[in-house]
Amino acid sequence: MTDVLELADVSVVRSGHRLLDGVTWSVADSDRWVVLGPNGAGKTTLLQIASAQMHPTTGYAAVLGEILGAVDVFELRPRIGLTSASLADRIPRSESVHDVVVTASYAVVGRWREAYEGYDVDRAAVLLDRLGVGHLGERTFGTLSEGERKRVQIARAMMTDPELLLLDEPAAGLDLGGREALVATLGEIAADPTSPATVLVTHHVEEIPQGFTHALLLREGGVVAAGPVADVVIDDHLSRCFGLPLTVSLSDGRWTARAG
Repeated sequence: MTDVLELADVSVVRSGHRLLDGVTWSVADSDRWVVLGPNGAGKTTLLQIASAQMHPTTGYAAVLGEILGAVDVFELRPRIGLTSASLADRIPRSESVHDVVVTASYAVVGRWREAYEGYDVDRAAVLLDRLGVGHLGERTFGTLSEGERKRVQIARAMMTDPELLLLDEPAAGLDLGGREALVATLGEIAADPTSPATVLVTHHVEEIPQGFTHALLLREGGVVAAGPVADVVIDDHLSRCFGLPLTVSLSDGRWTARAG
């Protein structure tokens, strides 16, 4: 296995605040990781490093074999699929769903005068179908429900056949039905051996899809625990991560946590 992401003693300091504190972590090309932690734990900052959107203040960070600070990030970023709230906010609400996905080929948001090959057009349609929103291709992004938008964003993130897929709270804002449907879809993607290494950020163990192999727990910018999901998502680690006694259970491949 090859590491697609390697961090060694990475810290990020902004305006005197330590957002990440000595994080050492690696992701292999066949891994499916979930990153858990409370608000302010550093999860989004970690994903900004992983997506080459931010450089560490100190430490070593390599993404897809390229060392941040010694690579043109504009050449690196198209190799990474990313969904995030900040990216979603940049998508024009008048853009057609199909164009939201196909424009990822040029790493742009909002179609202008660029031309796309038939392969790109077909791939966008296939991905929308795979995510269960193929019938919405001609709709505008602004008319979709929150759950539909999440699925379109994931299709967009997969458009360039990325080597690393990063999902920042993909189930945030969804109702129960929407969350469960999305988690099931993410489980199907995780089970596909052709899918890229995947990192999913969430606050909730209930949003860990089946098939995810590893977990990283963050608190106040530091690593609480990291490793195989069954070894990490346990009462002690999760209680230390969230700062209150928690009882964790696993049933039919899905996790739940309750205050103890």
